[in-house]
Amino acid sequence: MNWFILIVAGLCEVGFTFCLGRAKVADGLAWWGWMGGFAAFTIASMALLAKASQTLPLGTAYPVWTGIGAVGTALVGIAYFHEPASFLRIFFILTLIASIVGLKALS
Repeated sequence: MNWFILIVAGLCEVGFTFCLGRAKVADGLAWWGWMGGFAAFTIASMALLAKASQTLPLGTAYPVWTGIGAVGTALVGIAYFHEPASFLRIFFILTLIASIVGLKALS
């Protein structure tokens, strides 16, 4: 169950970076809405990470959480913010995924 909580925490990290990216190009009331989403996802992500790390080793939980956030944010950047999807960028995203799977397998 705590691995599921940790995965949701990582997805919430992707949510707060997405909101931050959208807030960057918004103004007025829309900016406040995106910043509200940023705050909500940040709080949820940190709370879920804290909950998951009660039973998972912190040395595993934190890198997995960060890795999910990094991979998810890079993919969201490519899909929604038109960031480059070069061969090397995809290669290193895949190495991050392999590292996350490796940490999970060793725990």
